[in-house]
Amino acid sequence: MADRGCPLEAAPLPAEVRESLAELELELSEGDITQKGYEKKRTKLLARYIPLIQGIDPSLQAENRIPGPSQTTAAAPKQQKSRPTTSRDERFRSDVHTEAVQAALAKYKERKMPMPSKRRSVLVHSSVETYTPPDLHSAPPDVTTGLVEHSYFERPQVASVRSVPRGCSGSMLETADGVPVNSRVSSKIQQLLNTLKRPKRPPLKEFFVDDFEELLEVQQPDPNQLKPEGSETSVLRGEPLTAGVLRPPSLLATLQRWGTTQPKSPCLTALDTTGKATYTLTYGKLWSRSLKLAYTLLNKLTSKNEPLLKPGDRVALVFPNSDPVMFMVAFYGCLLAELVPVPIEVPLTRKDAGSQQVGFLLGSCGVSLALTTDACQKGLPKAQTGEVAAFKGWPPLSWLVIDGKHLAKPPKDWHPLAQDTGTGTAYIEYKTSKEGSTVGVTVSHASLLAQCWALTQACGYSEAETLTNVLDFKRDAGLWHGVLTSVMNRMHVVSVPYALMKANPLSWIQKVCFYKARAALVKSRDMHWSLLAQRGQRDVSLSSLRMLIVADGANPWSISSCDAFLNVFQSRGLRPEVICPCASSPEALTVAIRRPPDLGGPPPRKAVLSMNGLSYGVIRVDTEEKLSVLTVQDVGQVMPGANVCVVKLEGTPYLCKTDEVGEICVNSSATGTAYYGLLGITKNVFEAVPVTTGGAPIFDRPFTRTGLLGFIGPDNLVFIVGKLDGLMVTGVRRHNADDVVATALAVEPMKFVYRGRIAVFSVTVLHDDRIVLVAEQRPDASEEDSFQWMSRVLQAIDSIHQVGVYCLALVPANTLPKAPLGGIHISETKQRFLEGTLHPCNVLMCPHTCVTNLPKPRQKQPEVGPASMIVGNLVAGKRIAQASGRELAHLEDSDQARKFLFLADVLQWRAHTTPDHPLFLLLNAKGTVTSTATCVQLHKRAERVAAALMEKGRLSVGDHVALVYPPGVDLIAAFYGCLYCGCVPVTVRPPHPQNLSTTLPTVKMIVEVSKSACVLTTQAVTRLLRSKEAAAAVDIRTWPTILDTDDIPKKKVASIFRPPSPDVLAYLDFSVSTTGILAGVKMSHAATSALCRSIKLQCELYPSRQIAICLDPYCGLGFALWCLCSVYSGHQSVLVPPLELESNVSLWLSAVSQYKARVTFCSYSVMEMCTKGLGAQTGVLRMKGVNLSCVRTCMVVAEERPRIALTQSFSKLFKDLGLPARAVSTTFGCRVNVAICLQGTAGPDPTTVYVDMRALRHDRVRLVERGSPHSLPLMESGKILPGVKVIIAHTETKGPLGDSHLGEIWVSSPHNATGYYTVYGEEALHADHFSARLSFGDTQTIWARTGYLGFLRRTELTDASGGRHDALYVVGSLDETLELRGMRYHPIDIETSVIRAHRSIAECAVFTWTNLLVVVVELDGLEQDALDLVALVTNVVLEEHYLVVGVVVIVDPGVIPINSRGEKQRMHLRDGFLADQLDPIYVAYNM
Repeated sequence: MADRGCPLEAAPLPAEVRESLAELELELSEGDITQKGYEKKRTKLLARYIPLIQGIDPSLQAENRIPGPSQTTAAAPKQQKSRPTTSRDERFRSDVHTEAVQAALAKYKERKMPMPSKRRSVLVHSSVETYTPPDLHSAPPDVTTGLVEHSYFERPQVASVRSVPRGCSGSMLETADGVPVNSRVSSKIQQLLNTLKRPKRPPLKEFFVDDFEELLEVQQPDPNQLKPEGSETSVLRGEPLTAGVLRPPSLLATLQRWGTTQPKSPCLTALDTTGKATYTLTYGKLWSRSLKLAYTLLNKLTSKNEPLLKPGDRVALVFPNSDPVMFMVAFYGCLLAELVPVPIEVPLTRKDAGSQQVGFLLGSCGVSLALTTDACQKGLPKAQTGEVAAFKGWPPLSWLVIDGKHLAKPPKDWHPLAQDTGTGTAYIEYKTSKEGSTVGVTVSHASLLAQCWALTQACGYSEAETLTNVLDFKRDAGLWHGVLTSVMNRMHVVSVPYALMKANPLSWIQKVCFYKARAALVKSRDMHWSLLAQRGQRDVSLSSLRMLIVADGANPWSISSCDAFLNVFQSRGLRPEVICPCASSPEALTVAIRRPPDLGGPPPRKAVLSMNGLSYGVIRVDTEEKLSVLTVQDVGQVMPGANVCVVKLEGTPYLCKTDEVGEICVNSSATGTAYYGLLGITKNVFEAVPVTTGGAPIFDRPFTRTGLLGFIGPDNLVFIVGKLDGLMVTGVRRHNADDVVATALAVEPMKFVYRGRIAVFSVTVLHDDRIVLVAEQRPDASEEDSFQWMSRVLQAIDSIHQVGVYCLALVPANTLPKAPLGGIHISETKQRFLEGTLHPCNVLMCPHTCVTNLPKPRQKQPEVGPASMIVGNLVAGKRIAQASGRELAHLEDSDQARKFLFLADVLQWRAHTTPDHPLFLLLNAKGTVTSTATCVQLHKRAERVAAALMEKGRLSVGDHVALVYPPGVDLIAAFYGCLYCGCVPVTVRPPHPQNLSTTLPTVKMIVEVSKSACVLTTQAVTRLLRSKEAAAAVDIRTWPTILDTDDIPKKKVASIFRPPSPDVLAYLDFSVSTTGILAGVKMSHAATSALCRSIKLQCELYPSRQIAICLDPYCGLGFALWCLCSVYSGHQSVLVPPLELESNVSLWLSAVSQYKARVTFCSYSVMEMCTKGLGAQTGVLRMKGVNLSCVRTCMVVAEERPRIALTQSFSKLFKDLGLPARAVSTTFGCRVNVAICLQGTAGPDPTTVYVDMRALRHDRVRLVERGSPHSLPLMESGKILPGVKVIIAHTETKGPLGDSHLGEIWVSSPHNATGYYTVYGEEALHADHFSARLSFGDTQTIWARTGYLGFLRRTELTDASGGRHDALYVVGSLDETLELRGMRYHPIDIETSVIRAHRSIAECAVFTWTNLLVVVVELDGLEQDALDLVALVTNVVLEEHYLVVGVVVIVDPGVIPINSRGEKQRMHLRDGFLADQLDPIYVAYNM
């Protein structure tokens, strides 16, 4: 894979060169050679084997990958200073794990996966600055300050992505229409299919699916899965708290004692970022300053002469990590004043990650005052008034600066009345849950005291010891050891701030050495950072340490940090028994800690556990399978005075078995007492009652759940294997987020993503947890590298954890939300992922491998015969689905109908009887009438055209004539001119002057396919057809005779042609279907007049009426309304060409208002333009006098399912202008019959029903209530026209169907078209479209098949004839449906879901290609945000349609082709995609 798309042709290197390269790598990793020297030597070694590429700077040659024997080796990125242990990042790695991962990867031969293609502009991210990597030197990554300046190497631009056919297999593929495709896209899809064909897992068990409720596959428990076999555990009791030691009655009493008897004794030393001690707080100072603060809080703060605070009120403590002194004063000052401190992080910006949740915590605690320092207050974001800004979601706060000069000195005789014993709340510690909500854990005075005693005993703290603390002193172990227990024992704490650790990772070791500290409190990352920086520091000694407390000992990777740290520092005086991992949780405080042997601790232990066992919650010591194991260390023994048990995670807290992983629960006087203000979850967590399998409680007092998962090992040592917050349950197996991170980091010596900048979490999609991994990548990583790394991570996780990763996303450096002290804010990252605001630069989705609970594909049952179908419906009491419009015979005088058989006769009759009656008015964009035609004018213009055709064109009767006119009266005159001389007109949309290359070939094709002998048009179009630009698009020499009708002489024809019979061809109607097929249908004179007659009756059209038409006049109902109906019925048509709306959106509605049209027709495109373009302008239109109250019916002419959302928003929007609520409706027509349904002016309003979308996939119709899950609203497509009969037939057996079935709509009517007219004479193929018969029942009637699926419903309404009204619902075109997983899907349903998924999806279209679902979305936003859509699109289609998306294509707005009716041309899009013509922003191939 390394050579794909890579500008290098890599030659295999000779063995000795490979050996020298390996030696070089080793020297670099050992630090024996600088980065520069390494690169120089490497370039020299490789110079002979690397051809010089033009345009690439030779100094960049080293950047390119040379595939080595098994994996690609790479030069380290340029901007990295020599990092002594480049690839060995011990923090997350144990050698065992790295080897396991490498071995697992070796099992997979390089499987070719299709790489996503990306537009170049997306690769070159906005600016160099956004790319600053967090760690430049051997320093830990910078995650609090913003960006670091440094020089940046622009990557050489390889030629445009599109011109490099990556991974092209020379095989030729073809599209559906036989277009050969030889493109990168199709070869990638082939690759994707090959990848998916390999079965990865045994096939899923079959299971029963009720035909209706598609059950999602419930994973059946595997009979071979591991089960715990041990005996039931019992309660483990910690050693008793030692009696006989004189214990202080309270912490404040102790503070007063030290403050008055040992005032000079040092309490806390604060350091600055250079490591210099800036201030040492003595016990005397701590006591006096705390008193001063307590006095100020109680006596000097008033509002309206009332004291602001009363005992028990909560106060926020906002102190930076660099100021432990002020924090300690504030904390003890609050305790002395009987106030409850709530320490929180300093908000850096108005929108910090998680800041809103902190606000929620402060609000629910009723905090109204925040204490802070002068310096910190100055740094907070300010509002215009100079006050501290209001943070998002925070309650209104008063800020009090507590530096000495702002405090009042208490009088000599003043003493606080602090009661700091008992169950009252002492302080509240915040905790962020997995979902991101922040809760406050309340710790009582009694618990606080008990915790101090227990820690003193467990750690053997003695008076005046020195402790170096690297942790956050505001919460957790940093607070318990460094602020509380230390005061209990008059200890001296040296506090090392995070900023100092970043600048000098060795600082804490130097402080231990300098202050001869006896104890140190660190996290595994601090040990890891100091390992990276320790070379050359020969003079440090750790011999003074008796305890090195590792606060995150519960992390699975802490063990490798501890081992590596001991390896290096044992020679500097560190004794092995000094390392003491501990485990803690916000709810239970310290749970367990390892004791040094002199405090009676047993020897430390390790457990090598089977990852597979752990995923079932079972402990199995792994011996054979070295690949997937987790090595954990013990976290020591239970705390003094505590009782511990292990219980099951879900449901009733039953005790676990000895070989089962469960949640650790603690009962002791030193745990938290509640979640502040949240009684429900408090009961669950702080008052758990563990029971035996028999159901008997095991203890008389409740336990607190710690959220830690683990077990009790030998010697009663506690082992932790994960946290409840990091638990992800997929199927029946559990995985730990931290373990997955560790595996990802062990993939390849990482020069590619930043350590510690990887987030793993799960999202629920389709009722199961799906694993998502997000990492920050280095700016110098190429597209190839990132993709290769991602595929390797997937394979490693699959191999080691036997679980699929649902989504892997890489984001640019420094863009993940940060937690207050480094690390990633996981819940915020998850939130951004789900909202589509993560903005990744690379994404790999693998839904195919990890979504295993899809419903079973539907098996096609052996077809039920049509007879059984009818019998079944009769038995069930369902009627056969058929309906008809009013009968024509009774409706009007048959004599008139005979007289009106030929439209040419009608026009002559009108010209004779009402010569000056106006038939047509044409409006331009300004709304002025540009041309009109009365009956006699139209007749005379038609005569002129007929004369010209016969004389100039020398045409004979029956010849076909193409009419290529812009919308207007000329087109109508030319149409009747053709009828007058017996020619057959074909209306053709003229080519677009700005877009000849795509529109002219269609014109040429229609002219050729219709065998037109002549082209009638205007002078302007004639010039266009013969222009140079036209010659580039088509062969202009093969046009038939072109006649322009602009200046034809006034001539009469000798005689007007009269067809011998009504069945003679009147005109041809050509249009392109949504599936991209050009088809012409034949309309006879009889069908033409029958059509006009039906429409006249339905819409009550008379000469006195005016109707407004905003449609294209080239095919279907649009053509009939524009050219035929006015002549037949004599009404006046106001013609509004839709193109004119582009320069004046309100043109159509103004015309409707001005001419008081009762009836108006438009297309969906027009309705959409009005809705989008006039949304905010209804007020302006009202001022201009636009009034739509005249409209009885406004019909959208369509050949698709009614777009309810659009028609409803149009109705709502223009209700203000008087548009009646029930006016808007849709029509339905198709190729075989252009007008089947049309609302008309009489008859009941169109009805809407809600159907179950899942049933629809099985061709069933099941009505449900509005708003029920999976409901889909469908609106009736207008009323069935007079003389039209409709039946619903089975698509395959052609038998009639019942009401509750979805089937093909068949139609029988006098205005059906008579057949297809195609050049290749393929009528035979489609003969049954026009002359189908039912296979059972009424087998005599001749029907036409519409090619649309729909159903009929008898409603409660009465129609004009007094019977119950039958409504026809159109669901979609049969050709467009997608057959997936044995079910029938309508593209529009999937598209509707996708468009809802994200606000920047402007439009969407779906199609299938070789059984893969391809989703194309138009991005209305920044290109950088394109990749956010991939996961959201995949999620929504899985959730709502149970389908796995194969390919997501993100394109610019306007790429999805749309025809004149506003319908998506999905097949054109498909061909464009496969021929690689879409110029996509990004193509993601879901694995």
